[in-house]
Amino acid sequence: MSSVKNLIQQLCPDGVEYKYLEEVVDFTDGYPFKSEDFTDSGSYQVIKITDIFDGQINIGKAYVNKLPEKLKRKQQLTGGEIVVAMSGSTGKSGYNTLKNVVVNQRIAILRNTNKIDNGFLKHLLINSTFEDYCFKNGTGPQNNISKSLMLKYSIPLPPLEVQQEIVRILDQFTELTAELTAELTARKKQYAYYRDKLLTQGKSVTWMTLGEIGNVSMCKRIMKSETSGEGDVPFFKIGTFGKEADAYITREKFEEYRNKYSFPKKGDVLISAAGTIGRTVIYDGEPAYFQDSNIVWLDNDESKVLNRYLFYYYQLQPWAVSTGGTIARLYNDNISKARIAVPSLEEQRRIVSILDRFDALCNDLSSGLPAEIKARQKQYKYYRDKLLTFQEMKVK
Repeated sequence: MSSVKNLIQQLCPDGVEYKYLEEVVDFTDGYPFKSEDFTDSGSYQVIKITDIFDGQINIGKAYVNKLPEKLKRKQQLTGGEIVVAMSGSTGKSGYNTLKNVVVNQRIAILRNTNKIDNGFLKHLLINSTFEDYCFKNGTGPQNNISKSLMLKYSIPLPPLEVQQEIVRILDQFTELTAELTAELTARKKQYAYYRDKLLTQGKSVTWMTLGEIGNVSMCKRIMKSETSGEGDVPFFKIGTFGKEADAYITREKFEEYRNKYSFPKKGDVLISAAGTIGRTVIYDGEPAYFQDSNIVWLDNDESKVLNRYLFYYYQLQPWAVSTGGTIARLYNDNISKARIAVPSLEEQRRIVSILDRFDALCNDLSSGLPAEIKARQKQYKYYRDKLLTFQEMKVK
């Protein structure tokens, strides 16, 4: 920080210029591919709008075998470009590190010029107020932002020496976060390996169907007219299961239905039967209600199988999913007929103890690697905002 302050004092004590993005970057729009152009494999991967989020480019499975004749050279990436969604998730940006990648339409490709350091541009635009600016200025059903409006975003342009020193400092934060993220990815692979081995390769196990362990249960149906946008008890639908509720029921209705009909016990493992099939949430016992048939659980007294053991075994997706209808679905019968390996309760406790430690390391936001990554991201944002805030030079 002191090195940046000294450079600013030496090189731009009276403030820095602010320029529109159009003055410092080279802009190219993506190529208008058609859906029938894409294949599941091919010579060139294609970046689509849905591949850009959280500052990353996570390319899916869209490929083309050959490049269209009208595709411009600048629409093929070689590494170092910033791509920005111009529709839908407008403003979401990512930094490209790949070669021989092409970009679909409604994605802006931004390249630095000799007026701005590439790393400085990356820190200015990705996961920043630039993304908010683009989203707020989007119009129409698809929230489209025009090229002209995007390029009217104003950025500070200190001397290159200042830019490079800021990049050096901020890159230390992002490199540490990248190392921690790579470590987390490795730990998740390790966790999956040991989970699968512990749950499927044990000795002296009894194979049981889930129907032999307990009955598949669900809450009494709640009609849409019985819910509201605010209230006493959160009502979880398939789209909000495992997230934040956007509907509520009254305390009176909750107490009535909880006492009269099936309702999960604290510790029961709730299962998504549609949408993201097989997603699980352990019920924490707090007042909440769950959409019938779409969210179910096994009414298990734990005399044979621990709920926590079931939670981990469910991650193996032991059931068959019915796909014959309009949408895929996990019916009660699919769950009841699923077979799992059941060791002694003592062995279950041992397995759960091991997997709990892996789970905390990989998924706990209050401890372990996720907490460390979150802290480093917060630290980066604090210093980035501080380092990228400049006094504007007054025009004489």
